[in-house]
Amino acid sequence: MPKTKKSIKSEYKNNENENEEELTQTEIQENQINNINQTGMIVTKTGDTTINSLTIVGQIEGHYLLPSNNKTTKYEHIIPHLVAIEESPEINGLLIILNTVGGDVEAGLAIAEMIASMKKPTVSLVLGGGHSIGVPLAVSAKKSFIVPSATMTVHPVRMNGLVIGVEQSFSYFTKMQERINKFIITHSEITEKDLSDFMFSTGELAADVGSIIDGEVAVKSGLINKIGGLSDALGELKKICKERGKNKNNKK
Repeated sequence: MPKTKKSIKSEYKNNENENEEELTQTEIQENQINNINQTGMIVTKTGDTTINSLTIVGQIEGHYLLPSNNKTTKYEHIIPHLVAIEESPEINGLLIILNTVGGDVEAGLAIAEMIASMKKPTVSLVLGGGHSIGVPLAVSAKKSFIVPSATMTVHPVRMNGLVIGVEQSFSYFTKMQERINKFIITHSEITEKDLSDFMFSTGELAADVGSIIDGEVAVKSGLINKIGGLSDALGELKKICKERGKNKNNKK
């Protein structure tokens, strides 16, 4: 049967719609790849729950650029994304995955403060290491997990480069250390004494004071909430998201 003008137009429109859908899917995939490459973020959806995953890896870069051969997490990328996640009605929760050696203290603490102040459900997972300023980042989430093989280095504030040996310099270090300690104690269940013991231990590190603690010790001390892996952290986050959704509905 020969095609009429109407059937040809209809077929053309259908093909056009299919091409648009394919283009949309391609664009979505490209955006996800770009997000992973630039910020280490990806958004996943399961049922009614949409989770944004943020990875904090390598060294946290602050006000100064690090060499190009360093793995870095740039705080100027992370902070705007945290604002977007908090404001987005489509995103239900945030999963923070940590494998960091630490880095810029003020940048790391700024990110930790932002995560701690979010109303959206947040869960952190320490993989490999959550060292130095990575400790406040790990405890900043509403629930924290660590795998058994991961380690966390707890030590006092240090500074590279020239340090002027005057009273004001030591006062600055003391105040910075107090800020970090207060944040860790406020957002975890560790006591001030236990944190201080870890921080000023002289038997762990060869050329420094501090402690390297594994997953089991981190949980026993109250620094981290639970031992667990990716499925445990995701399961907990989805549970918190559902509870938050129920509470919202009940209030309405």
